[in-house]
Order: sequence, then structure tokens, then C-alpha cells
Amino acid sequence: MRITDILTEDTIVLDLKSKTKTEVIEELADVLEKTGKLYDREMFLEAIFAREAQSTTGIGEGIAIPHAKTKAVRTPAVVFGRSKEGIDYDALDGKRSHLFFMIAAPEGANDTHLEALSRLSTLLMDASFRLKIESASTKRDIIQAIQEKEGETMTEEKQQFGKKRILAVTACPTGIAHTYMAADALKAKAKEMGVDIKVETNGSSGVKNELTQQEIEDAVAIIVAVDKQVEMDRFDGKHVIQVPVADAIRKPEQLIERALKQDASIYRASGGNRSYASKERTGFYKHLMNGVSNMLPFVVGGGILIAISFIFGIKAFDPNDPSFHPIAKALMDIGGGSAFALMIPVLAGFIAMSIADRPGFAPGMVGGFMAANGGAGFLGGLIAGFLAGYLVVGLKKWFSRLPQSLEGIKPVLLYPLFGILLTGLIMMYVVIDPVKALNERMKTWLENMGTGNLVLLGLVLGGMMAVDMGGPINKAAFTFGIAMIDAGNYAPHAAIMAGGMVPPLGLAIATTLFKKKFTKAEREAGKTCYIMGASFITEGAIPFAAADPGRVIPSIIVGSAVAGALTMMFGIGLPAPHGGIFVIPIVKGNPLLYVLAILIGSLVTAFMVGLWKKEVKE
Repeated sequence: MRITDILTEDTIVLDLKSKTKTEVIEELADVLEKTGKLYDREMFLEAIFAREAQSTTGIGEGIAIPHAKTKAVRTPAVVFGRSKEGIDYDALDGKRSHLFFMIAAPEGANDTHLEALSRLSTLLMDASFRLKIESASTKRDIIQAIQEKEGETMTEEKQQFGKKRILAVTACPTGIAHTYMAADALKAKAKEMGVDIKVETNGSSGVKNELTQQEIEDAVAIIVAVDKQVEMDRFDGKHVIQVPVADAIRKPEQLIERALKQDASIYRASGGNRSYASKERTGFYKHLMNGVSNMLPFVVGGGILIAISFIFGIKAFDPNDPSFHPIAKALMDIGGGSAFALMIPVLAGFIAMSIADRPGFAPGMVGGFMAANGGAGFLGGLIAGFLAGYLVVGLKKWFSRLPQSLEGIKPVLLYPLFGILLTGLIMMYVVIDPVKALNERMKTWLENMGTGNLVLLGLVLGGMMAVDMGGPINKAAFTFGIAMIDAGNYAPHAAIMAGGMVPPLGLAIATTLFKKKFTKAEREAGKTCYIMGASFITEGAIPFAAADPGRVIPSIIVGSAVAGALTMMFGIGLPAPHGGIFVIPIVKGNPLLYVLAILIGSLVTAFMVGLWKKEVKE
């Protein structure tokens, strides 16, 4: 749509007589009424003033664009007025306004006024164009200046549109680091290659930069780099490249080249509104990570609250203990009695939902609740999630034989009734008691482990955190640590967090001590790694590992393993599942020794990387 389609010489006032904001609005509205653009002048003015009450439309630089969308408008129109002296319009920059474009749109219009507002704002940002409008001596000169400027702008838009545009979606199980690092890697490489790209992120705080249906239709191809559920049916009929999120971080150029060549199969919608994208992860891992990612906020929030309550004393939450403190009890009730109590049901519910879609959620939650209250703990919750999910998948197949007329009662009656019943019976009579006994044996085994065996366990768990920096092996160790916290054994998770903090911290130290071994961009990234490492975000090491895996990955594994082993040797326990340096003061044992273990591991990584890497030439 062109502005000159709705702005004519009849709706131009070269010399406004108004002296105030109210007067100029009324004068421009009079023009619209005289040219037959309005049904009701008073109703239109009411809408204009209501818009001004929200915030001024005096955008600065001498420009004001009052606008309204109302049933008082007969046909879409723009009226232009010019004041040489200028009018105090409450502009954002505090200066007087000289150029006034009033936009009138009918209520049923297809966002005509928004489109015109957007285009006008773009044109008026050009100072030379504003000067032409201000100095124009006739109405025809103004129309011609707008036509010329619009022509230039639309040509640029067509040229830009003519470029091949690709889209991408990134998502990792926790939605904290991989999601955004993958997006940044794709955008940076696309800019370097001169490719137009838009990336939607499905992070822990929700979907950002969401792709529109029009953008999807216009795209050459879509890169879906995810390790959890994202909405896929919207990509029906498009070339879709489906890979794990780590691929977007490590090889963005390859993915972009594939997208430009449309080197991917056509995606066909399955009929559901959500689907897993990556075909390169096992079903077990994807379902597990869906449960873990949704459980994590309960674990982190509840676990840290429990840990803080220990500051007042290990038993300070118990009214019968001499160290009792009401704040400690409140923290324990909220963190342990509520948030942590939901951890296992949420884990099981979302695992089941991942497998069987929404009908699996209720049976999974019930199975997880039974596991938590029956003493089967974290392992019981895992079993409950998979059990409920696959039971409901079986029920779906079984009930598919029923008449079509009963289709409506399946999700509201049949699936929840039989899903909850069967899951509950199997958990009650088959799963809970054996798993509870296994948990007790594992707890006893860990408690009776000698120092040498504990150090070995810490060595393994710490090293696992660095192997794939947020991938399946890292998450397996992290999940084991949470299970141990749930079982009341805090030592393994202390080693796990230490091992997870070392890779980014070690590389940050390396970029500081061995500057000649890193590029300027890597040295800048190293500064960020100090923060990521201190916050227990292992993924901060990924760009360095991707650039030089042969030297970096062995270095971070060794450093993390050393930190994990030292943590066990120093007898450190960690009751909080996350938090990095912020939860170090509440560890069980000596916090300074815990810091020492992390520091030693980080230095081991830093010196190994510094010794192995070669000097770079910028």
C-alpha cells in the first residue's frame, strides 16, 4: 500500500491556522469531514484524543502522526498539515512540531492505519525528505516528494525481499544457554555470509522472536535445531533441516548452506500441534529431557530454599529442636514441602506427556506422586513417567477400535480413567517396593564408600560434566546428582557442580593468562565465561571446544575430573542443585575447600589449554 493511495491534494493543508495541539487535531479532522472520509466527526475526535491520552503521537524531529481506527471513518485516509511557526504538541523531544500526518482507518480495515503509520515513520526518519516536505511550495510538490521517496523505499524492500531468506528455531532442554548460543551462532554466520535470517528461540522464559506464518511461507528453508518439543506442524510443506541444537553452535555455516540449497526433505505435519524435531536423539533421551527441563525450576527454586534454611541450623526447621527458627521452617515448608515435593510428579508427568501427548500427563503426574510418597524417589518417578506414557499410547491403539461417535469422550474420560488406574496399580503392586529397596541400598552403598571410591566417583562425575558440556552425558550426571539430593546424599552433586563450573572458568583463565593463544573474539568470549562458569553454565565452553576440540575437550575433562575428585576428598556436600558461586556459602563442609577444588580444576584446564594451543595470528 502506498501513502499516496490515501493522501490526496484534497487532504493537504499547506498552512495550518491552529496554535495548539487540540486546535490542530480539530482542523485536520475538519478536512477529513469535508472530503467525505468520516461518518461522525465527534466520534472520530473522541478516538483520536483517546489515543493521545495513552501517549503522545508527537514523535519528535518536528513530526506528529495522530491516528485512530474507528467505525466513525468511512474510508481510509491520511490528511497532512504544515505549520511554519510550529505547534507545541507535547513531542517526545520537547520541540515544536511542524509536520502533521493524521491517519484515519475504518474499524473493519485490515490494519491500514498501522501499515501507513509504519511506512510514514520510515520515510520521515530521512532528514532530506523532511526538508523537501517543509520547503514544498505546492500540494503537488508534496505528493511528488512522497511518491519519489516511496518508490525508492519500495525498490529497496523488493531487493531485500529478493534475497533468499531462511528461518531457524533453537531450543535446548533447559532453555538457558544452548538455545541462545545456537541462535547467536546462526545469526553471526548468516551476517558474515550475507544471508537474511530470522531465529526463533524457545528458551526458559518462553518463545522469543516468534516466526509468523507469512515468514514461514516466504522462507527458502527452516533450520530446526532443538533437543526438546517445539511446534512443528506450522512448517508443513517446507524444506526443514532437523538437527540437535549443538549442530547450530558447532557448524552453523553448513546448516545455512544446506538451507540455501534446500538440501532437506519436505516436512509433513502429523496432525498434532507439537512434535520433536531432531531425529538424531534417541526417544528415551528426548522424553527424559522434556521431564527434566520442566522439573528444573521446581528443583532449583525449592532446592536453594532448602539449602538457605540450613544456614539457621541443620534442624532449625524442626519445632522440637533447640535450634528452631521460624524463618528456617518457612523456607523448608515452601522449598521442601511444596516446590521439592512437586519435583517427581512434574518429572513423570512431562515425560509421559512427551510420549503420549496430553492424555499421558495426568497418569504420569499420579504415578510420579505415588513414587514420591511411596519412597521410590527419583528413579521411581522416571519409571512412572515412561510407564504412564507408553500405557496411554497402548490405550490409544486399543480405543481406536471404538466407534467414531465415542471419539469425543476418549480424552476427557477413557484416557484419564484407564491411564490413571493402570499406572496406579502397576506402581502400587510392582514398582514402588522394589525401587524403594534399591534406593535404600544405593544410599547405604554411597554412605559406606571409602575415601578412595568416593574420589573415583567424583572423578567420573566431574569428568562427565565436561564431555559434552550440556549434552546427554552432562545431563545424565546432573540428573543423577538431583536423584542423590532427593535421597538425602549431597556429596555427588557437589562434585557435579564443581565439574560443571570448571570448563568455562578454566577457559576464561586461559584467555587471560595465554592471550597470544586466542583470537580477539575468543578473548572477549573469555570474559563472558567468567560469569557463565561462576553461574554453573557449562555451555559457555562450547564455542572454544567447537573451534579446537582436539586440545580443548581433553583439557576441560581433566580439569573437571580433578575438581570432582577433590570435592569428594574434601568431604563437601551440596544440598542445592544449582546456583554456582551463590550457593557455595551453604555447602556442607568447608566452603573454602570447595572453592579451592574448583579453582585447582580450573587452573589445570587453563594450563593444559595454554600449553597445547598454538599462538594465533590475527
